[in-house]
Amino acid sequence: FKAPSSDHPALYRDLLRTNRVHWIAEEPPAELVREKMMECHFRFRHQMALSMPCVLTLNQDGSVWVTLVKPARAITPGQFAVFYKGDECLGSGKILRIGPSVYTLQQGKNREESPKKEEIDKIEPAT
Repeated sequence: FKAPSSDHPALYRDLLRTNRVHWIAEEPPAELVREKMMECHFRFRHQMALSMPCVLTLNQDGSVWVTLVKPARAITPGQFAVFYKGDECLGSGKILRIGPSVYTLQQGKNREESPKKEEIDKIEPAT
């Protein structure tokens, strides 16, 4: 798919799944274990100026779902998601799957409610 412009909604996503996360200080952070969710910040390109706020949801296999507060452009399976609390790097995981694009969700809203996480696994298989 070639988007008509560099800011087309098809290039933006707000949900992704990593493989098992490599945590640096705590394996995984106590807050994430206790609450099953944790707010933090996320980067997926080394050159990114600012990290983006997100919510992590811990899966039983050690992977995480990352829900971004605002959709991000050009998230790609194979990139690494790196998580931060303030200046502290918490850890990272390889992006395995990405959720539907903002464009797809906008199309879907006209037809039905947005897909659930289990369905997203079928939509965007890792390459």
